[in-house]
Amino acid sequence: MTEWFRAHPYITYIIIFVLITYVYNKVFKTRRLPILKEAVIYLLLGVGALMLLMFQLGALPIIPSLAVAVALMLMVKIRYFFQERQNRKS
Repeated sequence: MTEWFRAHPYITYIIIFVLITYVYNKVFKTRRLPILKEAVIYLLLGVGALMLLMFQLGALPIIPSLAVAVALMLMVKIRYFFQERQNRKS
């Protein structure tokens, strides 16, 4: 799979950007910001994704690590959903 990521750097960059954007929106974003500040943040996320792309194309497993983080976040969200549903029943 690493060879595929090296052969398709643009797709790899988009995958990394989408994953770090999801993590940012679910963990660090607390309130709505003005549009210019929001644009600066996404620009910096893009620069960070470019740096992570360089690490991915090197030897580090950036995409699998981000995928595990997103999977854990989804598991927590599912757990909260079932816990809230159970509390609503009782």
